[in-house]
Amino acid sequence: MWVHFESMHILVRPVYASVFPVAQGLVMAVGQVLTGQPWTGVWLSVGFMCAASCWMLQGWVSPGWALLGGALAVARFGVFSYWMNSYFGGAVAAAGGALVLGALPRVLRRRDWRDAVAMGAGLAIPANSRPYEGALFALPVMAALIWLIHVRARGLAILAPLLLVLGATALLMGAYFVRVTGSPFRLAYEFYRATFTVAPHFIWQSPRPEPVYHQRVLREFHTRWEMACYSAARAIRSPYGILDKAKTYWRFYLGPFLTLPFLTLPWLWRRLRTRLLLLAGILFSLGLAVEVWHAPHYAAPAMGLSLLLVTQALRQLRQSAGAFAVRAVVLAAVLTPVVGGSAWFSDGRERARFARELAAKGGRHLVLVRYRLTHDVGDEWVYNSADIDHAQVVWAREMDPASNRSLLRYFQGRQVWLAQPDVQPAMLSPYDPSLPPDPPFRFVKLGTDAIEALRSPQDIRRKMLQKVAAEYTQPYRFGCDQWAYFFTELTGVESPDLSQGCFLPGKRGKVVSFEEWFAWLEKQR
Repeated sequence: MWVHFESMHILVRPVYASVFPVAQGLVMAVGQVLTGQPWTGVWLSVGFMCAASCWMLQGWVSPGWALLGGALAVARFGVFSYWMNSYFGGAVAAAGGALVLGALPRVLRRRDWRDAVAMGAGLAIPANSRPYEGALFALPVMAALIWLIHVRARGLAILAPLLLVLGATALLMGAYFVRVTGSPFRLAYEFYRATFTVAPHFIWQSPRPEPVYHQRVLREFHTRWEMACYSAARAIRSPYGILDKAKTYWRFYLGPFLTLPFLTLPWLWRRLRTRLLLLAGILFSLGLAVEVWHAPHYAAPAMGLSLLLVTQALRQLRQSAGAFAVRAVVLAAVLTPVVGGSAWFSDGRERARFARELAAKGGRHLVLVRYRLTHDVGDEWVYNSADIDHAQVVWAREMDPASNRSLLRYFQGRQVWLAQPDVQPAMLSPYDPSLPPDPPFRFVKLGTDAIEALRSPQDIRRKMLQKVAAEYTQPYRFGCDQWAYFFTELTGVESPDLSQGCFLPGKRGKVVSFEEWFAWLEKQR
């Protein structure tokens, strides 16, 4: 019955798992174990990010400037941003990037195995939170290490602990990938995009053939919403293209006030160390530009880099314009909350309210979710805890009547509810399995094993003929629309698009024999 639990960004085959890397899920799991609330893990990760940012800055600038930069991280990213106030993530990858950037100057100055371990941990965290962006961020760091080892003939002392940490990380990641995708080299996200989606991740890639979507809302999400994003990202003049990406990242990480210190860019460029940091930022930005989707947490591995560049620019501003200018810029930046954090559609409050109400009732519950044809695909209600069978409240998609009855038999003993998110206001009511789904379940090819009502074309043929014979006398004079009505009434599944070959243009009312109509039906997908 996995089809009832299909959802975007979730695998139900070959295993039940998130398609995203594990780091954000792990910190949420820590919060769940410690306090029963996954948000506790988010809170802890944000605290770790702020501490790592201050430690990183201490490796590059004096303690006073490091404290100022750390305070900026707390104010902008640790309090007001959606990294703290949602589950999208960002803080985990940012903490990893800060560890890498903070370890780099320490490794260059001294050969301490602890710095190598910090760098290895920092590289491991983005690899398990934002792998692509983490790799972009790691490239300049790896170049610096190669230079340290080969050009200056130093650094071999830190190579062993670094490789030990990275090797252990690779083994654990490979073991996880095997459990999810069957291959130690295939990420769950890559498997998901290659198997269940149409739009690619990068703008130079071509769309994939459309797979079979059992759920109407998933087809809408993948073939319309995601493809619209793909087309917009490829269009140079599109407002959702490169300029929109640049504005989103700029507004989140800098904003107007933290941009002012970069008026000192000519002086910053003269310093070799700062010039290399700026070049690393440019390389990272180019890597972001070729992605189809964008959100501030995508760039999280480079949050420490942006913070370091801001701190360096503030230092230069103090030399050029005095301390008052620095104080004014910092105060304005702190007092301006971070905006533009998330572009998602729904905050999930109605679903959360229903979940609290059901939990307060006690007992165990099954909620079947019914969407209207006009449903907003960003407002998704079907997702569950890690152990569906033992969850107090289980959320599932309403399907065809036969599949729904099987689901109810499996979860017998639970109180069954119908959730209708698109009713104003959203409605939760006792579920009546005797009523047909409205709208009917989306048609997929006859013989699809996962859809009980469509599993046996022979049974459908036999039952339709019996139904018609019980109500009408031969010869039957029905057109495509009447046969489609009988089919939906019998199965609870909508008919395919009749204009796709069931009748000739302008001949919609023409009489069609049952055999002709059913032969057409069997060819539809």
